[in-house]
Amino acid sequence: MTDRIVAGDAGDDDISSEGGLRPRRLSDYVGQEKVKENLTIGMSAAQQRGEPLDHVLLYGPPGLGKTTLANIIASEMGSNIRVTAGPAIERPGDMASLLTQLKEGDVLFIDEIHRLGKVVEEILYPAMEDFSLSWVMGKGLSAQSINLKIEPFTLIGATTRFAMLSAPLRDRFGTTYRLDFYDLSAMEHIVARSAEILKVEIVPEGVTEVARRARGTPRVANRLLRRVRDYAQVRADGVVTAEVAAQALALLEVDSLGLDDIDHRVLRAIAEKFDGGPVGLETIAASISEEADTIMDVYEPFLMQLGFLSRTPRGRIATKAAYAHLGLPYPAKLEQRQSTLWTGQSQ
Repeated sequence: MTDRIVAGDAGDDDISSEGGLRPRRLSDYVGQEKVKENLTIGMSAAQQRGEPLDHVLLYGPPGLGKTTLANIIASEMGSNIRVTAGPAIERPGDMASLLTQLKEGDVLFIDEIHRLGKVVEEILYPAMEDFSLSWVMGKGLSAQSINLKIEPFTLIGATTRFAMLSAPLRDRFGTTYRLDFYDLSAMEHIVARSAEILKVEIVPEGVTEVARRARGTPRVANRLLRRVRDYAQVRADGVVTAEVAAQALALLEVDSLGLDDIDHRVLRAIAEKFDGGPVGLETIAASISEEADTIMDVYEPFLMQLGFLSRTPRGRIATKAAYAHLGLPYPAKLEQRQSTLWTGQSQ
């Protein structure tokens, strides 16, 4: 999904350009105020006791700053960080190798932690609880049980699929934080800060125009800002105004709320093909030739955040706000039909 201009997932261009835009200190990190406050307390307490920070699990949609937070935590704690991802750790030995290389107080950051294999995950249990490794080498009569102490460390896990984490792994994290979409004020702050770093000449109205189309996601905001900068350089005088930003983003098929063509297809499928719903996820997926998991994990969260889509016991429905945004008349019969969905009644 990284080919979508409004996708929260990191593409190759993002990976190469995000480094300089990421805040290095918690005081520079915009938004997620409750998460920041709790982390500040936790880190201060750990430092006063001379202990590593308790293990941290970060979850939420892609592009909201989980990796950035992990790096900030390591920096604030004065620790080194080892970065890896769930799919990269294929065997128990890979995990054991990572853990034995950690020094006291180090941070191990595992992105996509929900994709760890079960046998690999089990190596983590004693490591997280007792800072020890325990595994069996060999089979049958030649099998040997190996126990090894490791240095105290902090594991930071990040996932977009919280429900896919096993309960034993979730329970071993001392703190769990959900990162939410950012409000417009926070997004404006992020766009203005990134524009300053990138040396983009942008007026306040241009900042707002980019920010409100960024889907409450910093990664999307930075990506849109770079494309708007290119447009201003080639088609305008290099200054990003509200009009220039709107023209650039319209050319990229990103509407006034940050929805792209695929978002519109999802909403129109429900509104026009299935009379507003309720309609099952698999049916929507088949009608627009997309994977059901992709719709649920990538498209739906922001559409629900906008109030354009609702999940009911009988399926998805398009709301009155969705009809208004699409410029479609809202059928009067839908209001009564949809009001009964939550009670399971039938017409």
